[in-house]
Amino acid sequence: MIKKIIVVIITLFISASSFSQINNTSVYSFFGIGDKNNSATSEQLSMAGVGVALGESHRINLSNPAANAALQFTNYTLGLVSKNSWAKQNGETQSAAATYLSYMAMGFNVGEKGGVSFGLLPNTSVGYNLLSINYDDDGNILDVSSFKGEGGTSRVFLGFGYSPVKGLNLGLQGDYVFGKITNSIVNKVVDATLATKYETISNISGFKLNAGFQYTTKISDFTQVYAGGSFILGNDIEAKEKEYLYTVNPLSTSIAKDTILNNTNFSNFKNPLKSTVGVGVGRDNKWYAGVDYSFQKAAEFRGSIYNSPNVQFSDYSKFAVGGFYTPKYNSILSYWNRVTYRAGFYMENSGLMIDGEKNGNNFEEVNNIGISFGVGLPVGKQQLSNLNFGFEFGKRGKTESNLVQENFINFRMSLSLNDKWFQKRQIN
Repeated sequence: MIKKIIVVIITLFISASSFSQINNTSVYSFFGIGDKNNSATSEQLSMAGVGVALGESHRINLSNPAANAALQFTNYTLGLVSKNSWAKQNGETQSAAATYLSYMAMGFNVGEKGGVSFGLLPNTSVGYNLLSINYDDDGNILDVSSFKGEGGTSRVFLGFGYSPVKGLNLGLQGDYVFGKITNSIVNKVVDATLATKYETISNISGFKLNAGFQYTTKISDFTQVYAGGSFILGNDIEAKEKEYLYTVNPLSTSIAKDTILNNTNFSNFKNPLKSTVGVGVGRDNKWYAGVDYSFQKAAEFRGSIYNSPNVQFSDYSKFAVGGFYTPKYNSILSYWNRVTYRAGFYMENSGLMIDGEKNGNNFEEVNNIGISFGVGLPVGKQQLSNLNFGFEFGKRGKTESNLVQENFINFRMSLSLNDKWFQKRQIN
């Protein structure tokens, strides 16, 4: 059993390199340290991310460490996501796509009342590649600028849950955040021999602490009410930022000619307390319907080169409703009766405000709205392992006020495998 744990830990950390690939397709990932990633499994995201109140015996819950107390099996899970987006601005549309590993995690029970989980998943992500062309009054090209960004931050987590009394789970989780973000702007003036390149490289690290609870009680012989909360405590993320400006050959922008600027900056990203609460009603292994609400005060960027006069940060919030239904999880006669069907809907204020007109007084909120659905296909003899597929359709931002509207389709796939490690030996 110890050998199994060691193998899984090594696999998780070797896979950290997979999170350094381009894993975003949004122009809005240019701002700050990138887009925040959802702390949820593919199964939860197929229900719009709902599930902070739900603890299951055979499935890790990445949004609330208190759910670890419900684990009765050893669960391995990993997820993949394929993002596809279409950005609209001023009557023009550009498309982008990215596919990447979205998380790896493992959880297991400790005795009858406790459980542990650990793993690796993205924290924020940056991924954009844009082109801007300036013309004179006669329609001739004056200069061309390309904007490119990649990287992001990942987090390694270790969580523990415990049930002090029947129906109540408490949990605590620690995260280590780390990553690297590279942004660059290459400008080429027509008829100029060389181009100029402005580049920033940020190495980021910090810690997070997440506390949670879940409470479950029966309201009938087959129906239960669920309540839960997850609270990511206020934390600081540190960044060491390298800032460069140099001339380059337009055909080989990665090789510097003459360095004009070479600075080192240190900055601090202050994240206030983030609270997520949820309630739901359902029946074990049969159905669940719930509502989650998240809220966080505006983040603060101190001494950062990412500060911009055209960007402000406001309070973050998200409302989501969703659930699942399994006709009969232990059905012998019909495979499709053992399939789990999921769906959800959400509205989200990302906390990002942009002045698209660049006049200093017209900041517009960037809001998201989307629907999701998916299925969980049982695999293996135990009927508790699943191959999950999910789809998400949504819209982000708007075309008014010189902003960008993104329509997106996300496809997710995850594998959730279960095993029973900690079994008492029977002596005959």
